[in-house]
Amino acid sequence: PGYHRDVTVRKYGGKVPYHRRPVSSKEYTEINSLIQRELRKAPQFLTACCQSDGTDLASLITAPPGLKTGDRMTWFVLFHNVAGTGYYLSPVGLELLVDHKDLQVSRWHLHQVFYNGHYFASLEELEEKFLANLVEVVRVQKPQADAVLGSLRPRNPPGSPGPLQYEPQGPRYSIKGNHVTFQGWSVAFGMNPNSGPRLFDIRYRGERIVYELSVQEAIAVYGSNCPAGMTTRYLDGSFGMGKFAYELVRGLDCPYTATFVDLHYLAGSDTPKTNQKSLCIFEHDAAIPLRRHFSDSQSFYYGGLRKNTLVIRAISTLINYDYVWDFMFHGNGAVEVRMHATGYISSSFFHDRGTNYGNRVGPHTLGTMHLHHLHYKVDLDVDGQLNNVDTLDMDYEVVKAPWSVQNTIDRLYLRRKRLEREDEAAFTLGAPMPRYVSFASSKSNKWGHPRSYRIQIVSFSGEHLPLSSAMERSISWGRYQLAVTRRKEEEPTSTSIYNQNDPWTPTVAFADFINNETITNEDVVAWISVGFLHVPHAEDVPNTVTVGTGVGFFLRPYNYFNEDPSVDSPDGVYFSSERDAGECKSNPLACLPPTAACAPQLPPFHYGGFLNL
Repeated sequence: PGYHRDVTVRKYGGKVPYHRRPVSSKEYTEINSLIQRELRKAPQFLTACCQSDGTDLASLITAPPGLKTGDRMTWFVLFHNVAGTGYYLSPVGLELLVDHKDLQVSRWHLHQVFYNGHYFASLEELEEKFLANLVEVVRVQKPQADAVLGSLRPRNPPGSPGPLQYEPQGPRYSIKGNHVTFQGWSVAFGMNPNSGPRLFDIRYRGERIVYELSVQEAIAVYGSNCPAGMTTRYLDGSFGMGKFAYELVRGLDCPYTATFVDLHYLAGSDTPKTNQKSLCIFEHDAAIPLRRHFSDSQSFYYGGLRKNTLVIRAISTLINYDYVWDFMFHGNGAVEVRMHATGYISSSFFHDRGTNYGNRVGPHTLGTMHLHHLHYKVDLDVDGQLNNVDTLDMDYEVVKAPWSVQNTIDRLYLRRKRLEREDEAAFTLGAPMPRYVSFASSKSNKWGHPRSYRIQIVSFSGEHLPLSSAMERSISWGRYQLAVTRRKEEEPTSTSIYNQNDPWTPTVAFADFINNETITNEDVVAWISVGFLHVPHAEDVPNTVTVGTGVGFFLRPYNYFNEDPSVDSPDGVYFSSERDAGECKSNPLACLPPTAACAPQLPPFHYGGFLNL
């Protein structure tokens, strides 16, 4: 950076109070030092409860820090820390409330202590009551490295290698800087250090489809009968979904032959930093036809096209959770956006009626229930910047059969509607929404229909925070599965990194974007929410798997073209009963034996991700 200017007032309408700032690495360090000093005040209790002197316990931050505006008082959960494995599944039952609001670090202090269902004013009080036999202690054995709950070390030696995807004649995509092209697609990609992956100027066959497609926020709302778990509402953009997108593992996080890209960011430092190989790009064979047909009547033939997609991927690690971000570009002009959640579940110490808030997954471990909720900004420009929002849905009508008027038919018909104002296009979570919602141009295709792109959402979201909640406005975008608003330069994002530590007086409240302005023939933006309810279970140990945790949406051409554009793909296959299916000229699959006869020259495996930490 060569210069800087303060745009706070212009961006937020006023100064941002200092207590809203994200927690810095320096602040974490000072808090951990405070916790270690405090733990030394209860040596005999720690020995009895946890076989520990406190130095081998890890602390996990929760958020937001307090219960009202101005607070900076955070619950920290303590776990057994075993090197080389995730500590998140080994709570010891002890939680500490640290007051770190004062600008003088020396005035920070321990405000309260929670242990096994009971609250104490300090660790000294806990120690005194323990020595007086007034504390019910659950003795938790210190886990051994070879038997710790949640270890990711393989239990069996490696077997034979699995299938390998590679390009016989090299990649069919091209990357120059932060720009990738592939079979008619053109995309500029990047990473915001806070909100994560973002794409710009998405074009297909030279025409812009999307001006901006970006992750806005990911939240996790927890429930528990422990104080840390019951108050946790992580707004991960405040932690840094781009900043914590680390180096990807070749052959596992991405195909072995993928192209890996370094990403740079400026956050918490006066010099830029690099997360090397933290984004990957590859062509993916989905092992399913994009389209196909086998004809067994009139004439005999087969025609089809493999479903090959360009994938742009990054993975953010937010403390215990890993978010796999995918942006996929299909041969029919469709864009698919998808997130899979994996990593470790967060947990509480199992006590009392813990199963009201999750499932027991270990001797003393409650896998706590939580909601994952994600928000995306999709600034579609369908055949130009000015678009309409059209909907389609179905209904039945009872009509007399024209050829037999004494009988009736339940006839299916279409209900078409053009949404004219923002309030009409704000579909609340869980409420009925038209099955077809499209951004439509004022221009038509060859058949007289508006050139459009349809938004198709795939989500299993849990319930949003009640509107009566004091912090609901800070995540008010979660009220809506889809909302369409006029595009405004002063509304670039649906949230702010300052919302996490003061959600009770949010710096940005998305609900204010929706004020019933007209959206006909305007430059409009779609804001899309997806998510799922996760009630952890035994099979989430050691890690949550990506099977069944994928949510996202499609942007699909709807009368945008005059026919499916994939008919122009050079990968198409056609042969008939009158033609030799083995002819290489008409069937590219017949060419594979000679063109893919040699094994690929794979680069050596290397991983330098730990060097970035």
